[in-house]
Amino acid sequence: MGHIFRVFVGVVGLTAILGGAVGTALAAQAEEGIVEKIQHRYESIQSFQAGFTQELTVAASRESEERRGVLYFRHPGLIRWETVSPEPELLIVGPEVVWNYFEDEEIAYRYAVEDVLGSATVLKILSGQARLDEDFLTEVDLAEDSDVTVIRLRPRVPEPSLVEATIRVDPETFLLQQVKAVDFYGNTNQVTLHDLRLDPELEPSLFEFTPPEGVLVR
Repeated sequence: MGHIFRVFVGVVGLTAILGGAVGTALAAQAEEGIVEKIQHRYESIQSFQAGFTQELTVAASRESEERRGVLYFRHPGLIRWETVSPEPELLIVGPEVVWNYFEDEEIAYRYAVEDVLGSATVLKILSGQARLDEDFLTEVDLAEDSDVTVIRLRPRVPEPSLVEATIRVDPETFLLQQVKAVDFYGNTNQVTLHDLRLDPELEPSLFEFTPPEGVLVR
């Protein structure tokens, strides 16, 4: 997929794989109820807007990069992922086309939706499009602080680009606060959401993109 997804694929593959099973009947019961409530919560949301902080870490060099921006989602499946620092980058998932635009480089990449979301599990989880109860085997970490619910994910159809993922969920609202993904090489991609607004009025134009004049399209 080339240059696309510096935010995702460029440093970390985006699928969740985690070995291990829930150890007790209590954990299994808690897990089933929590995952179901998260799923129902996101099925009831028509749109949302949130700021994000993303930390990408390369295991071999121990180098990290922090990225900040805004994420918009509108049912059914429209996404605008807008990075504002350290450099501008725009990712738009429309009904049929995905655009990844790098303003400073004056280049834009165009992809079919099915070619992108199939490998962008973190994005699907953050937007509530991933079916936690169908796509993953899940494990609730009952040992964690009760202020946050931690769930570890293992995909039912594994992919080699990632070895584990962990999500943190508000135990009262059942909304995602953070997703952390680790690939086969130990690289990590952690995205934390803040200032979440539910069901704002989002204009359709937010999820449209026309390359500016002079921009190279690939």
